[in-house]
Amino acid sequence: MSWGDVAYLALAIFLIVVGLALGYAFYWLGESFQRLASLIGGVEKETLPVINKVGGSVDRVNKQLDKMDTVTDSAVDAAESVDTAVRAVSYAITRPVQKLSGFAAAVTHGAASLKTKRSFSEAMDDAKEAAAQREEELAEELAETETGG
Repeated sequence: MSWGDVAYLALAIFLIVVGLALGYAFYWLGESFQRLASLIGGVEKETLPVINKVGGSVDRVNKQLDKMDTVTDSAVDAAESVDTAVRAVSYAITRPVQKLSGFAAAVTHGAASLKTKRSFSEAMDDAKEAAAQREEELAEELAETETGG
């Protein structure tokens, strides 16, 4: 037996050991793949019903949100209607108050003017001017109140 034969024998033993090791590794790799396939199948069986239930829940939530959208639209419409009614009542009350305030200013200034100037026509002119000025001042005050300024 020569050194070349020993080398071939060592190489043959090495290849047999490597082949057995690879066979063992491939066997366990196959087992791992089998368990992985089983795990994926189980996850698929369990998650699909959950996904279907979540989809149904999302659909029900969307229906409820649509109902709430209708409710909020109705509330906004009601608030706008109330605002319109309040503005109409406010205008109906404001105009007579302006006229009454103007009349009071006209009487006061007219009487004062008649007392000092002793002329009825000048007193009437002063009264008309005071009434117009007071009505304008009141209109400006109300406009500032409405705009929040």
